[in-house]
Amino acid sequence: MERVRHIAGALRPALPADYGAALDVIGAMAPRLTYGFQAVAVTEYVARYGLDDFDRSMDALASLTRFGTAEFAIRPYLAQDADRALATMTRWTGSDDAHVRRLASEGGRPRLPWAARVPALKADPTRAAAILEVLKADPSLYVRKSVANHLNDIAKDRPDWLLDRLADWPQDDPHTVWIVRHALRTLIKQGEPRALALIGVSHGAAVTMRGFTVDPPVVRLGERIVMSTEITSASSDAQRLVVDYRVHYARGGGKSAAKVFKWKTFDLAGRDTIALRISQIIRDFSTRHHHAGRHEVELIVNGQTMATSGFELLAVGE
Repeated sequence: MERVRHIAGALRPALPADYGAALDVIGAMAPRLTYGFQAVAVTEYVARYGLDDFDRSMDALASLTRFGTAEFAIRPYLAQDADRALATMTRWTGSDDAHVRRLASEGGRPRLPWAARVPALKADPTRAAAILEVLKADPSLYVRKSVANHLNDIAKDRPDWLLDRLADWPQDDPHTVWIVRHALRTLIKQGEPRALALIGVSHGAAVTMRGFTVDPPVVRLGERIVMSTEITSASSDAQRLVVDYRVHYARGGGKSAAKVFKWKTFDLAGRDTIALRISQIIRDFSTRHHHAGRHEVELIVNGQTMATSGFELLAVGE
């Protein structure tokens, strides 16, 4: 994003001083840019220098988003006048262009990654609800992913609002069903009973476990762990199972931080048994730095912990 902002600033002296003329040049060059930093940089130009020309700038962002997403560039307009920006974005939901419809949802996400927070959306993350209603059965997967991510953002601040809203959505459209399932992923990982019910899963399951192991029990950074178990149905009826696992990452001072990972969602026939196996590399990311020590691992079925295991992470050099 720093690179994008630098390019936008460098464009300023190279483009006409008149903002309208500059937009004409940008509009002509945008189709020739690769989808990436170049195209996002021209939308950043609009974000930085077009706030005093609201309508023309919003039209430009709707056009430019086809070549490089304008989701970041629209944030200053939402911050300046949320009502006016959201009204324009609501009109975009009727566009024939999936890129424009996606921008209507993605630009208004309360927790859009890499983007500045918008005070109005922080105060009320449901402000774009009308947009999501229109797009809840959109034919484009590109748009549906954005709607699901937007709803998942809301789930982190207003879970009850989200559950009430999704409970009223029709379940006879596969596009809507897809959005609901992906929008609820955070609440499902938390084992929220109402979220599980919305995807046809009971809270808890009539199953038994045969072993839950994490191998090897001692690893170094960069090595892989393998988790395995057998699940047997204790019911004569088929059951829909959502199987996740929670890793309690060791932290300094004897503390830990938990993160839930998806494993498998499936239907288990009555009295049937299934063997599950999944692996994960233990390595550092920009968002996660590992500490040496004991890492507990929980096996979660339909929101309830069914078994525990763990592994020891050695310190570098051990």
